[in-house]
Parts: sequence; structure tokens; C-alpha cells
Amino acid sequence: MKYDVIIIGAGIAGYSAGIRCLQAGLKTALISQGQSALHFSSGSIDVLAKLPSGQLVDYPFQGITQLSEQEPNHPYSKVGASTCRQALSWFQATLQQHGLPLKQQMDDSNHWRITPLGTLKATWLSQPYVYQHKKLCDFKRLVLVSIEGYRDFQPPMLQDNLRYLPEFSTIPSTIVSISIPGFTELRHNPHELRSIDIARLLKTPTAWQAFCDQLTQAASGDDLVILPAIMGNGDGLQLLNKLHSTTGLTLHEVPTMPPSLMGIRIEESLNRTFLSLGGVHLKGDKVCKGEFSHQRLNAIYTKNLTDMPLYADHFVMATGSYFSQGLAANHQGIREPVFELDMSCIQDRKQWRNHDFFAQHPHPFMGFGVTTTASLHPSRQAEVINNLYCCGSMLAGYDPVFEGCGGGVAIATAYHATSQIITQYQAQASTQEALV
Repeated sequence: MKYDVIIIGAGIAGYSAGIRCLQAGLKTALISQGQSALHFSSGSIDVLAKLPSGQLVDYPFQGITQLSEQEPNHPYSKVGASTCRQALSWFQATLQQHGLPLKQQMDDSNHWRITPLGTLKATWLSQPYVYQHKKLCDFKRLVLVSIEGYRDFQPPMLQDNLRYLPEFSTIPSTIVSISIPGFTELRHNPHELRSIDIARLLKTPTAWQAFCDQLTQAASGDDLVILPAIMGNGDGLQLLNKLHSTTGLTLHEVPTMPPSLMGIRIEESLNRTFLSLGGVHLKGDKVCKGEFSHQRLNAIYTKNLTDMPLYADHFVMATGSYFSQGLAANHQGIREPVFELDMSCIQDRKQWRNHDFFAQHPHPFMGFGVTTTASLHPSRQAEVINNLYCCGSMLAGYDPVFEGCGGGVAIATAYHATSQIITQYQAQASTQEALV
């Protein structure tokens, strides 16, 4: 069981690392314990919306240069603005090639997307049926779609909050209730259907036609139709293309409570890409421990394979933060639970958070994580592990929520780590060729 590279974790960072290694011809395995945080994500890729000081960022790649001056230990500071831009371009091209185009503004600025709460959130890459708002909204009306029996989207709240935003306050809005045939057979009470249930129903011709007919009657081409993300299960984008073609309406998808079909859409595309390139995916398994010697990780052991070790020349760790159990918090402190890597954190629990939940500055605990070198090598008992790289939200030194940079950091750090691995393999191959 020997690989060139083993990736631990199957979120955006893990998949990005795995796909890049496979594209370079490296034998690669990916180990994932369960569902990734993509099942809870918006489906957009945030690069940088705000500096740690709180200053808003319009142009994220310019903002990364400013950020490096404020936070030299930020993951972006280690990767650099140029590499970040290369990484995002690679990610965008890869998903485009495998059926999921992601779009940004022509001038590389952030745009605003309308959230399910009726607020605006800055992001950089969005899926095709996400309205990219800038300064003006020239629609004559907003049509908010309410699905009867669907509890995870509340159009009245979205409508009320949009009215407080200056750019939307003068635009009329209406809520349209749509019923989809087949709900009665699926539910035991009026409010138990989830997005995945609706996605399955819309695959039936009767439900699809009824949905299209009601939308066409309720809205026109001058409207922005805001609807929950209810099309997925492998073909969500194709169905949205079909809906747009059938109705002629301008659509804006908003993510809903989990499962987020927009996040799953990205995960499915990444998984298809990884498998199509010949990657080995060990699903439902968990890394329990590793064997270390001479500043290297030589082998890992997993729960399912018990005493059978997995060997690799290089390892990439992308196990996530608290939510994904990549970091573990208790009364004694915060730790990385798999290899007990060295951490950056405050021991005094009283200093872990701000007094107010909605504060003007990041909560300190969000910046805790694994410390690394500029090459993203972690250390263990103060000894740097030279063939192990850490990526994504397990890293110390940044707050993905406050700064609006979660997806960007995941992609950029995975790209940075794998670039070094690929360079080493190419150098070895050149040396061997010269010797021959």
C-alpha cells in the first residue's frame, strides 16, 4: 500500500491537493472520514472580503498584499498574492473542464451575493445562477419563490431584510407560493421536506412542468427570481439551464439549510474529477496515528485498515477546523487530534472569545490552529516534519468567517503545498534521466 502522495481530508483543500497531484502523474490516495463542510457551504468561493483590521476589500488579490503587511503569519502571507491568483485560476479551469463553470467579475473585484437572510455577502467566484450584485440593481421587481411544505427557506425574512438595503429599498418585491405535485406522498407533516426531497421530485415530468408553469405565470423577464437551491442530486446545473431556457427568467439561487445542494454540487464535481484521473478514495475511514522518524512521516494507520500501514513519500493534511474535527477543543486547550502537531493558541479560555458574539474584530479562537513554516510544513514537539504539509482551515493565523477567505485559503494552500511536491518529483525525474 505505497503511494507517492496521501491526502488526509476531502474538503476543498483535500480534493484540490489530490487533483493537482494526479494531474502531475503522481499515484495519489485520498482518505475521508465523512461528509465535508461543503454540505454546509454557500457554493461560492470567498477569496478575501475583509482585512484583519476590519477594512473592506474590493480587489482580493490586491488585498492579499496589504494583508501580508498586517499579518505576516497569515496563510496568504506564506503563499503570496501571485500564487493565490494562479491557484484560483487553476481551480476555476479545472471545474469548468468538468462541468461546473464558476464566474467572477471581469475586473477581478469581489461581488455581492444575496444570502437566504436577505443580506449581502462579498465573494469572488459564484455559480452560474447566482446574481452578482455590484452597485446598482436594475430589475423592475424581485420575485421570491416560496415552496409549499419546504421549511428551510423563509422568503418573508429575506424580503424584510432586503428592504433595509439602500440599493433594494425602492425595488418592489413579491412572494410567490409554488406547490409541487407529489409532496403529499413523501411527507408525514406539512413541514418536513428538505432540499434533496424537492430535487428528487423535480426529476419527474409532472412536477417539473408544474414548477415551470407556475414560475412563468408569476414572473417576467424584467424580474429577478430568487429561489432556494432545490436542484441537485448530480444534475443541478443542467436542470437550472433547462429552467432558464424554458421560462426565460433571470434566476438567483440561494443556499439553504443543510444539505446545501450548491455546496454538494462543488463536492460532486471535485469527486468526479479526482476519480476520473485515477485517484484512490478511501471513504469512511479515519487516520488514527502515524510513524515518524528523522523529521519525516513514514506511514499512517487508519481505523478500517487496523494494523496495515499506508506508506507515501509525501502527505498532505487537510482535516479542517473544529466542525470537521480537524481541531479538538476541551477545557484543557485546543489540539490537533491525529498527530498532535504543534499549535498556536491561547491557553486562558477567558481570552478565547470577544465579549459580544457579533464583534468588530475576529474571535481569537477562530485564529487558533496548526503552526507551519512558510512551506506549510507543520512541527511535532518542535521538530519540523519535512514531508508533511497542512492546508485549509486547520491552519493558524486567520479567521475565514470574519475575513471572508475560507475557500480561497483552502485552494491556495493546497496549490502551494502540491507545487512543492510536484517540483521535487520533477527534479528527481530529471536527475534519474540524466543518470541514465
